[in-house]
Amino acid sequence: MRIFKLNSILILAGVLFLISCANTTQFEDINPVIQKNIKRIDSMPNLPKPFKILDFNQLAKDYDAKVYDPSQTGEYWPLIWKDNSRKNFDQETFGIYTAMGDVRQGAKNYDGIFHEALASIGSVLGASMVGIDKSNQGGENYVGMLKNYFNTENNWNIIMNNTGPEVAQLGGGYARDWWYDVYPNVMFYALADFYPKEKDYDTLLRTIANQFYKADTVLNGDYAYSFFDYSTMEAKKSWICTQQDAAAGHAYVLYSAYKKFGDPKYLAGAKSSLEALLNQEKNYFYEILMPFGAYIAARMNAEQGTNYDFSNILDWTFNGDSVCRDGWGVLVDNWNGYDVSGIVGSTTHNGGFGFLMNTYDTMWPLVPMVRYDQRYANSIGKWMLNAANASRLFYPYEIPDEHQTIPEEKEHTKGVIAYEGLIKKAHYPQYEYIKAPVAIGDGMHWNKDNPKVSQFSVYGSGHVGIAGAIISKTNIENILQLDVLVTDFYKEKAFPSYLYYNPNPDSKEVTINVGHDKVKIYNAVKRAFISKGVSELFSFSLEKENSALLVFVPVNAKIEIKDGKLYADNVVIDYRYEL
Repeated sequence: MRIFKLNSILILAGVLFLISCANTTQFEDINPVIQKNIKRIDSMPNLPKPFKILDFNQLAKDYDAKVYDPSQTGEYWPLIWKDNSRKNFDQETFGIYTAMGDVRQGAKNYDGIFHEALASIGSVLGASMVGIDKSNQGGENYVGMLKNYFNTENNWNIIMNNTGPEVAQLGGGYARDWWYDVYPNVMFYALADFYPKEKDYDTLLRTIANQFYKADTVLNGDYAYSFFDYSTMEAKKSWICTQQDAAAGHAYVLYSAYKKFGDPKYLAGAKSSLEALLNQEKNYFYEILMPFGAYIAARMNAEQGTNYDFSNILDWTFNGDSVCRDGWGVLVDNWNGYDVSGIVGSTTHNGGFGFLMNTYDTMWPLVPMVRYDQRYANSIGKWMLNAANASRLFYPYEIPDEHQTIPEEKEHTKGVIAYEGLIKKAHYPQYEYIKAPVAIGDGMHWNKDNPKVSQFSVYGSGHVGIAGAIISKTNIENILQLDVLVTDFYKEKAFPSYLYYNPNPDSKEVTINVGHDKVKIYNAVKRAFISKGVSELFSFSLEKENSALLVFVPVNAKIEIKDGKLYADNVVIDYRYEL
């Protein structure tokens, strides 16, 4: 009799517990996500030193305020000018310097038409990411002006790095170096997501997608070329490395086009180009496009039910064992007490040579990738901590004078322009005496008349908005809040979602602000709700060397499982819930 009563009590308690769960967490932490390592990130320090995280968001706003101000004064200012050549579109456009003092550029040189999409689109995109409306700024529509980079006069009909071939040989890789022709379209597609009503943009976006779709059809899985002529639809080789990772750029543009326009041929093209990259047996990472392949693979797995194994793409991004562009990848090193791990560039050139633009731009695809595949939460969280910390060393007011080539010139940067690169041993003889890390730039190699200040990179510094949009601080100095949505363009409806990583040797209590409206918090790494209802400040425990991917779900949202995914009011909050 006592046994019967005890069992009844236990059963009743269990039912009450389940009811309680249904009203609060609903799903228990019974199947946390097993993390996948990226070996090169494993070799990075948990606690990089010396440690400091810049306010990248404010830095991006300060950059925009100064660089886009034609009234700025100084020996090398202003950095922006008007271009009335009316190339491709019958409108005035603008240029900004690639590097400070670049003698090839400005309104008085080459009729003002030598400027680069890497700088112009990159900086407009970066500003847009931190909330600046570049379509209506001081009476100017900088978004609309970018249409001049859409090259119609040469019949390529895509966004290119210059507005025409007249200045193509002055620098950059216009119509001869594949990534220079593909990446501006990746940036343009991202930018267009901020300005869906911009005049002519939809027509341009469709034309670009059609060109890339045709190109992929011609290539038919073989991307082993130096560049592609989009006017004749011919693939070509030259002395420049073959760039198989151009397939990642095609996949990104085509999948974005599919999400925007819904045309199934774009999805087919995205799959075809991505599979061309996945089928490679060796690493062909050339400049910046490779990590976009990992993002698209993870996203298509989540949204389209594919089963792409993209671990090779991640390894190729980080490893530094590219078979053509020797050493290209992510640095893992400490130079005279300075951790430089996480920056992107050559792992071998003069002992290592990382670049600011590449570092910022690699953040763009890899952080939102975690939203679609949280198995990489720990790895990407750790890499981002290292990359964010090392990124400040490019800025002349953040690295000691003895580690700069031209500290005497840093006042010209007005606190917003960084050196182009960090190198272990200077690649100019006059600076070989400087101990690593050496803040430096390539500008003087581009033209023999370029001044010393051309080592300050206007183009690379303009991409700071990527970091500014993604990175925020928490109450724990070295635990960052990383927005996994802000660079996830053309996404389905989503609730605010953030990645956190604890690099410390012990657990930490992290406090964040979840906003005024009450929400329940889902941790996609734990596969569990960790709060049934909270507003304003919220604290949670984060285990040592582990991550959390938190989704802020409306407190009364209906939670259900469909096709292996976890939904809240028909919005996916975990793409891998039952995997």
